[in-house]
This record gives sequence, C-alpha cells and structure tokens, in this order.
Amino acid sequence: MICVSLAELTCDALLKRLQQVAAKADMAEVRLDALADAESLDFVSLIKDRPCPFIFTNRSSAEGGLFSGPEEERTGLLEKAISAGADYVDIELRTAPALRDTIVKKVREAGTKLIISYHDFSCTSAKEKLIEVFDSERQAGADIGKIVTMAAGPQDVLKVFSLYFKALDEGVPLIAFCMGPFGKMSRLACLALGAYLTYASPARGHEAAPGQIPLDDLRAMVDSLNDTQ
Repeated sequence: MICVSLAELTCDALLKRLQQVAAKADMAEVRLDALADAESLDFVSLIKDRPCPFIFTNRSSAEGGLFSGPEEERTGLLEKAISAGADYVDIELRTAPALRDTIVKKVREAGTKLIISYHDFSCTSAKEKLIEVFDSERQAGADIGKIVTMAAGPQDVLKVFSLYFKALDEGVPLIAFCMGPFGKMSRLACLALGAYLTYASPARGHEAAPGQIPLDDLRAMVDSLNDTQ
C-alpha cells in the first residue's frame, strides 16, 4: 500500500490536498504537527468524509516532526483522533511510557490500529539494536511496527531490510526503510519484502521526510512492477 504524507499548514489546505491525491493513494497520513490550526480540526467530519483510511501522526520535534509543545498536548490530539474513529494512529516508541500506555489503552477500546514508530535521522544502528527496537515496539503494544533510519550507504539499507525476516517469522506487520539519498529506493523495494505500507509525498517539494518519492511517481513504479508479474 502507498500512504501519502500530508504535512499541510491549515485545515483548508489539508482538505484540498486530500481531494488531489485520493485517486492514487491507498491511505493518507495526516501530520497534525504541521497544522497551525490542529486544535480546531473537526476530527469527526474529517474521518466521516475520508476518501481512504487515515493515519494520524503528531510527530515530536525530537523525531523530525514540528510539534514543540507539551507532550500531553501532543498525545492529546491523537486521543481526539482515536475518539473520533481514526483508522490508525502513530505514536513514537520514545514517548513517555505513561502517555504512550494511555494511547495503547484508548486504541484497544476504540478498535483503532496502532503504529509504534522509531526514527533516527542521523544514522542506522547495528542490526542487534534494530532488533531490540522492533521487540520493544511489540512489547509496548504495537499492531504495526515502524523503523526508519538514515542510510549512509547500501549496507545500512540491508540492515534495516533484515528486519523483515524477523517480522515474517513472528507474524508482525512492519514498516521499515531508510531515508536519504541511499535510502530512497528502499521506499519502493520494501514493498517486495512485505512492508505493510510505504510513504509518498503528495508532490515534489512537499516531502514530509528526506527521500520521499512523489505519489504520482511511486504509484507508476508500483503499477509497472505489478504489471510485469
């Protein structure tokens, strides 16, 4: 599946962008941390009229996001999304355990799927460390694990991709790829290894993370590969 990441500044811009990408995206990630007016977002109406499933993310500045306020406010917006019927929410593994556990409890009550994520914008750790992270995500209550790191070379991509063997053996959905120039094609290749989804930008110049491929380009690549099977 292709999930388009929408990091828009206003609710109106978000709604407009959704109309533009709905035909080619399987899912959409709503980046609450990018919205200047996130507190006024009508979660109920947005979810009711959604053209595809939504992932609500409120990424902390510590993991490459734009939210710099109190952690209680950051997770509070995710709680609003859950209460309104969100399909998915994404919470960072490094969120304070008490706040993260509250999110876990609420998604279980609501039937929302939980992505617990880990991002490293500086490097890719040793394979053993990545395995520890994946295990920690599972133990914290993830329905889907997510591990994204910065690649300094092809060897880093291979380390991250090795996690798919563990995920397959244990039957745990996983999203794992690399950022940056060396990691760019991993955003496509991860699908062949069983990634739950991969992320695209809505258009060139509107990337929410380094190395995101524009939706039109990524959709064309995926469709082309599927046609050759």
